[in-house]
Amino acid sequence: MNQSIKINPLGFREYDARWIYNKDINLLGIIDLGKGLGTQIKKHTKKENPSVVIGYDYRSYSEEIKNALKEGLMSTGCFIEDIGLSLSPMVYFAQFNLNSDAVAMVTASHNENGWTGVKMGIQKGLTHAPEEMEELKELTLNKNFSKGIGKDKEIKNFSKVYKDDLINKNRIKKKLKAVVACGNGTAGIFAPEILREIGCEVIELDCNLDWNFPKYNPNPEDLKMLHAISKSVKENKADIGFGFDGDGDRVGVIDNNGNEIFSDKIGLLIARNLSASYKKSKFIVDVKSTGLFASDEILKQNNCETVYWKTGHSHIKRKVYNEKALAGFEKSGHFFFNQPLGFGYDDGIASAIQVCHLLSNQNKNMDDLINEIPKTYQSPTMAPYCKDEDKYEVVDNLIIKIKKIKQEKIKIDGQEISEILTVNGIRFSFKDGSWGLIRASSNKPSLVIVTESPTSNDRKIKIFSFIDSLLQETKKIGEYDQKI
Repeated sequence: MNQSIKINPLGFREYDARWIYNKDINLLGIIDLGKGLGTQIKKHTKKENPSVVIGYDYRSYSEEIKNALKEGLMSTGCFIEDIGLSLSPMVYFAQFNLNSDAVAMVTASHNENGWTGVKMGIQKGLTHAPEEMEELKELTLNKNFSKGIGKDKEIKNFSKVYKDDLINKNRIKKKLKAVVACGNGTAGIFAPEILREIGCEVIELDCNLDWNFPKYNPNPEDLKMLHAISKSVKENKADIGFGFDGDGDRVGVIDNNGNEIFSDKIGLLIARNLSASYKKSKFIVDVKSTGLFASDEILKQNNCETVYWKTGHSHIKRKVYNEKALAGFEKSGHFFFNQPLGFGYDDGIASAIQVCHLLSNQNKNMDDLINEIPKTYQSPTMAPYCKDEDKYEVVDNLIIKIKKIKQEKIKIDGQEISEILTVNGIRFSFKDGSWGLIRASSNKPSLVIVTESPTSNDRKIKIFSFIDSLLQETKKIGEYDQKI
């Protein structure tokens, strides 16, 4: 190849790696990434030939990226266990099933076509923390590579092992009619079959694989996707609708009336259901999630504790592990079930199965269950463009500004800020339970904005308007992906 190595340092993100392919990274860059990762795995495992499970998602370029990554890994001495076209949770499961030393999944998850990336981990059930990402970045960019002789082994039909594991222990008692939407992403060859086998009547929606994502991005927070599922649920009189992201580690839910339910509310229902059997449990939720976890009467009755933590699948699963929590929930649709329910990693299909159990065990519709929890008015997750080089500084400056507003008791829509949480960006709350969140995206050049009010839709919008006015003052904000 007569080209130079291309690898944009900004692609090493908080807990995984993501680039626009060819613009920010080329195949030579991917080979170097593999060398850096292989060196890191050898250092942490203290093995000359550590085994690494590799999978890839369905994008036109993912297989060639996987092969380049393997080349880099093998040059350091890694033994590759290639499980082929995969979901991220299938790769995580394989690490337990095959007793492998590390994982690498080639995926850009829900990012638009053109993006690529790698989710990776060494300790079973966990993915890279920010410290490990920083270490990987240094190793890769400084070319401090280990050398060795690796091997490449293809693990045939591993998808059947993964499917059978989920099916055999999760058959449901009640026949449910479920719309299953996959946005033409990789989950399309897994989710419909698994849900059908556990006992659902499945109506497939955009489950054929198409890496152009012709309808919408496979993203269960994308309103286009949610609206399409809602329409199908109503037309088919379905009990439930599920939307899966590109690599199958997240799920979005639509109730039997076609209402879109943000995943944090689903998490609360599952937590309530689990708390009856697992009293005194601990649950971890991300800062984007509803404030109802903290005030829920059933969780209090069962002496359960909720901890709000940093958004990001890697942050939450690590916190679940360290706190020995029963489960973790993210508003984005990542759910994490720890022992005895699971291995701690996020699996969108396993999460959908938990929802099926919820409906199967109770003689209630999903809207009945939702109506049992207090109503709140939630915004979708909104992402205004902000350069990677600027986004953290923008958020840091806004934290200072909002702390000053609280200190000076300045009212927003007639109320003072009562509480501030800064574990991840800033979440500011009011006495009526309303709150707003501003944080930097972990995997894209954007910020993340969420608002919620138990009082009114109008109040939710006014809190967003306050946030938006602060953002516009920075002159560093571009277009939003979606707005309320």
